[in-house]
Amino acid sequence: MESPVTSIRAWCGLLLLATMVRLVLGWYLPLSPDEAYYWVWTHAPAAGYLDHPPMVALWIGAGSALFGDGGAGIRWIGTGATALSTVFLARAIQDFRPATQQAPPGGAAAVRGVALLQATLAIGVNAVVMTPDTPLLFFMTVLLWALGRLMVTHRARWWLVAGVALGLAFDSKYTAVLPGAGMAGWLLFHGAGRAWLRRPAPWLAAGLFLLVISPVLWWNATHHWASLLRQGGRVGDWQAGRAMQFVGELVGGQAGLATPGIFLFFAGGMAWMLRNARRVPACGLLLWMVLVPTVVFVVHALGDRVQANWPVILYPMLAVAAAQLAWKWWKGAVVLGAVLCGLIFVQAAFEPLPLSAHTDVALRQMGGWPQLAAQVDAIAMQDDFVTACDYGTASELALYMPQRTVVGIEARWALFNLPHAIRGEGIMVCNPRRTFDPQFFAQVSRVGTLRRHGRIRDAEMLDVYRVRMADTLPDDLQPDIAVLSRPVMGSRE
Repeated sequence: MESPVTSIRAWCGLLLLATMVRLVLGWYLPLSPDEAYYWVWTHAPAAGYLDHPPMVALWIGAGSALFGDGGAGIRWIGTGATALSTVFLARAIQDFRPATQQAPPGGAAAVRGVALLQATLAIGVNAVVMTPDTPLLFFMTVLLWALGRLMVTHRARWWLVAGVALGLAFDSKYTAVLPGAGMAGWLLFHGAGRAWLRRPAPWLAAGLFLLVISPVLWWNATHHWASLLRQGGRVGDWQAGRAMQFVGELVGGQAGLATPGIFLFFAGGMAWMLRNARRVPACGLLLWMVLVPTVVFVVHALGDRVQANWPVILYPMLAVAAAQLAWKWWKGAVVLGAVLCGLIFVQAAFEPLPLSAHTDVALRQMGGWPQLAAQVDAIAMQDDFVTACDYGTASELALYMPQRTVVGIEARWALFNLPHAIRGEGIMVCNPRRTFDPQFFAQVSRVGTLRRHGRIRDAEMLDVYRVRMADTLPDDLQPDIAVLSRPVMGSRE
């Protein structure tokens, strides 16, 4: 029988191997439009952006400063943080084990919980592709570590660490407020939580949380609350007639992102929390942190679609709970998850299956961007600028064409601290399904079609236009033009 120490060492070795594979994939795979868009953010430093808080831009900026603007530079911090998060999660699992339960050794539970989380598709993808979920999930594990320490030691200082960690999670993605609201619910409605409210530590933690998120709130306040309204406005839609469809998509999407076996473990962990929440304060805290976001997502699904990645914020808490289940088939669930992750990345890298871009998300998102940039560069004249009909394509061209002036023309760019003036002629590329505002141009003429092509199959067809900017624009349209990149000195040589 394998000793616990040997088992832990073996799983650490597997985690190290997985991290190395993820680093190689991050270097090899082209960047997605959203990653290129977040890279553009690094050229316009701010305390907030239309789509998300700034943490993803800070991580990308730090990574690219060290290793350049390719996939390795932009993604490596996220991959490293995902590996580091296992340390925080493992300690949280050990601390959250209720003292009254006849649980297996803490090391075994920690290995199980870490392996279950790392084998989900959601974590596997976010360990390679840089998204706001990447720093969000990291800081959520730091938060759980601090709360686990609090449950074990009862030392007030861990509230302060938790307040900072929750603030940094919010600075990554606004959904961090949901488990934070769950923490507040535990403080108000659980006996152990109410006891803490008579002490200053939770109040100081709330103050630290507000201090950490204050730059994001300030940016929103000075930009008409654009980002918070954009994200909060998602709850305003209501299509009750499609409620069953949306709820089914929510459950099915999570079964897919978690992978089926791990999804069952997460469900079992939820049941474990429900059974122990009243008598074990740590279980009650975890349950509140999971229930509040779950209720929000389910209520949203009664009238509108819940994006598959939104509930991923629950996964670290669910992994802590699932780790307490000594079900013998947990290794099978981990292997299935790892195999599914591997198949997805093999498809992304080599396209062995004849899937269309409609079915193959990796092809649709990442295929052929460097080659497209080279095609556009060959068409454009020396002094032409380059633009596109959508922010994702424009950002990709800015990333892969440092030798060109690349321009974004879209209302979102008005909120960026970028140059907002461009004159002359250029090349514009557009997916035929997208439209553009002719007011920006004095002349538009279609000159051909380009093919964005993966290793084997087409990702999309793009119309190509020669355009000349309008000499004058209405005051409300001028800020919608933004220069995303300019030629680097000597890059035209």
